[in-house]
This record gives sequence, C-alpha cells and structure tokens, in this order.
Amino acid sequence: MTQPYIPILLLIAFVIANAILMLGLSQVLSYGERTAVKTAPYESGMPVLGDARERFSVKFYLVALLFIIFDIEAVFMIPWAVAFRQLTDISGLLLIEMLVFVVILAVGYIYVWKRGAFEWD
Repeated sequence: MTQPYIPILLLIAFVIANAILMLGLSQVLSYGERTAVKTAPYESGMPVLGDARERFSVKFYLVALLFIIFDIEAVFMIPWAVAFRQLTDISGLLLIEMLVFVVILAVGYIYVWKRGAFEWD
C-alpha cells in the first residue's frame, strides 16, 4: 500500500537534505566579515532616497490584484479548450459554461473600469 508513495517520500527527503546541505555549506564556507560597504543598501548605484518602508498607494495593489485575477482566466481557459475538443458529447454544455464564465469576467472588467481602477493618477 505504501509502495506508490516511496518515490514521493524520497523526493521530499532529497529536497530537505539538499536545503540543509546548502545552508550548512554557505555557513561553513563564508567568511563573515561585515563591512559598512557590504551592509549598505544598494539601489542602482545611486544613494538611497528615503526609507525602505515607504507606503505604496492602494492603486498599486489594486492593479496587481486585477492583473492576477484577469490573468488567471487564461489558466482556466486552456483546460476548458482541451476538454471541449475531447468531450464532443457534452460540447454544448461546455460552451454554455465558458460563455457564463466570460460574461462574469466581462461584468467584473466593466465594473472595475467604471470605478476608475485602470486610471493611474
């Protein structure tokens, strides 16, 4: 019963051992001289302007979230296209299902467009 799980357990053990080995080797082989130059923040060779913990506008997070949401729709459409091509007996149902999905996405897109989420001030 546990026979099929042995390769997965071996892979997990290998990954854990590899992570421990790499962390250990980096500690052993590194020489820990900390100088002011090494610990200084680096940003394109220019001096730092302001604090690293500045607040970002909510618009930045909103645009990122909208990108993720509308990008995931492509991930859902690929398996649907494969299933649509293979399952010819229920292709009508699959077509209606995808049309409902696209309509819901279009309504969401129009909603965020009307709310001004795509306008960058």
